[in-house]
Amino acid sequence: MFALATLNNWHISGLDIKTAFLYGKLDEEVYMEQPEGFKIKGQECKVLRLRRAIYGLKQAALAWWHELANSLKEMGFKCLYSDAGIFICRHSDGTFAIIVTYVDDVLFVGPNKSFIFSKKQLFMTKWECHDLGDCKEFLRMCVTRKGQSIYIDQCSYLEKVVERFGMTNAKYARTPLPTGYTPTPNEGEVNPYMRTLFQQIIGSLLYIMLGTRSDIAFVRALSGRERVICWNQRFVGNHTS
Repeated sequence: MFALATLNNWHISGLDIKTAFLYGKLDEEVYMEQPEGFKIKGQECKVLRLRRAIYGLKQAALAWWHELANSLKEMGFKCLYSDAGIFICRHSDGTFAIIVTYVDDVLFVGPNKSFIFSKKQLFMTKWECHDLGDCKEFLRMCVTRKGQSIYIDQCSYLEKVVERFGMTNAKYARTPLPTGYTPTPNEGEVNPYMRTLFQQIIGSLLYIMLGTRSDIAFVRALSGRERVICWNQRFVGNHTS
């Protein structure tokens, strides 16, 4: 959508839906214990039946999406078959608006700014939202518009990742692994802390790879010899340099 907006000089406006999961209606019978501090005196043994979803419930995301899809349908939007997070509204005069949704983050995209604004205002009358104005950030991606060009990066997110894992002042190396290095399986006991730390690092890097840096997912050949790049260190290196 950013590419289309760049090529066609479309407008992009964003908003954030407050407490999105709490809007989802539940079809199943789900019960929960009374939360601490809110127990009814004399009825402490009773449980509560949930009519709507709450955060942490497995079906909360799906329940919210159904509510969102139904409300957008009432507003004249149709969901794409190829992508459940994109909705399009077309008028007979050729004017259209595109909505991109990711849970509670929403973008309104289209060529006609006034038409987009009207649809956005209609959306905000249905759901309690925080208007973000022209898109500056989306899914931890910084969005910068200069003329007819759009630039996206995750530098701010990466800085937090580097700080989180104690690599703020770390030096980088383009070939951190020696030539001919062959990893060997761990024969000892698994260190739960190191395993969790490894998963967190890889998860953070995967998010960056899916967002703006798909190149860090691949093996590269350097100086005529195939070398496996330690892609997490390489990415930190590119940023700090």
